[in-house]
This record gives sequence, structure tokens and C-alpha cells, in this order.
Amino acid sequence: MSAVKSFLLAIEMATRQRDLSSQNLMRVQSAYLFAQDQMSQLTTYAAETESKWVAAAQISTSPELMRHHYQFMDRLHYAMNLQKSTLENEVRKVEAAKSVVLAAEFRLVSLKQVLKKKQADLAVLQGRREQKQMDEFASLRRGQSIGGYLKEDLS
Repeated sequence: MSAVKSFLLAIEMATRQRDLSSQNLMRVQSAYLFAQDQMSQLTTYAAETESKWVAAAQISTSPELMRHHYQFMDRLHYAMNLQKSTLENEVRKVEAAKSVVLAAEFRLVSLKQVLKKKQADLAVLQGRREQKQMDEFASLRRGQSIGGYLKEDLS
């Protein structure tokens, strides 16, 4: 029975590990969604700024204003590239966290299967013990019955 208790403890620990891995995956996915939202905001802002610039430039513009606009757009595209790198990093983190959760799930399922096999083996062993005891009991009873007949015949 100590083997079963050991497996139950291992399953409990594997369950905790799987739960912690799942919580970490949710945190990482949340960070990814946040980074994705920021990228979306930057992209939308860049598109809006560009369309406003085009509309304003058709009315009137100066070389100085154009220079400022291009500098601003360069900085905005730089920020978008940084955000793209952040987003790619978050994707890697999500994939790694998914792998950890999958490994934890696999370990938990494996432990449960081993426990089930161990319990089945113990049940077979217990059945054999009970059968042996019943056979010995029947043999003793038969011996007592035969002994009783012999006593009657001798008398």
C-alpha cells in the first residue's frame, strides 16, 4: 500500500505543478494580449496620423513641418518595431509556457496510468491471496470431513 500512497503523493504534486504551469500560461497569454493591443494601438495611431498629415499637407505645408512629420513618423515606426520585437518575444514565452503545461499534463496522465496499473496488480494479488485462503480453508474442511468418516469407520 505504501507504493500506492507514494503514487498518490506524486500525483498530487504533479497536479499542483500542472496548475502552476497553467496559471503561468494564463499570465503569459495576458502579457501577449497586452502587447498585441499596444501594437494595434500603435498601428492605428500611425495610420490615423498619416491620413491626417496627407489631408493637412494638401491644404498647406512647409519644409519645416514636413521634416517634423517625417521625424515623428520615423520615431513612431521605431516604436512599432520595438513593439514587434516585444510581441515576438511574448509569442516565444507563450509557446514555452504551453510546452511546460503539456509536459505537466503528460506527467500527470502517466502517473495516473501507472497508479491504475499498480492498483489493478494489487487487486489481482489480493484476489490470489483470498483464493489461496479459500482453497486452504476448503482443504482443511475436507480433511476434517474425511477424518470424521474415518473415525466412524474405525468405531
